[in-house]
Amino acid sequence: MSTDKELDIRSIPPVNRHPLIFETFEKLQPGEGFVLINDHDPKPLYYQFQAERSGTFDWEYLESGPEKWRVRISRI
Repeated sequence: MSTDKELDIRSIPPVNRHPLIFETFEKLQPGEGFVLINDHDPKPLYYQFQAERSGTFDWEYLESGPEKWRVRISRI
């Protein structure tokens, strides 16, 4: 069972979401992760991770909507 921290961004203003997510990611040690909870598929965030952090992260969908998405993001 995962003991990863959950980061529920559904109540956070959209302009603040990606900075908070990347700030959370930067605090991780290799092998650590967190579970992102969102109200839509965070595919644009995945592409931003690919562009800015390629080779440093792992992305795993745990739940894929339709009302809630849960994605485990970890540092490799």
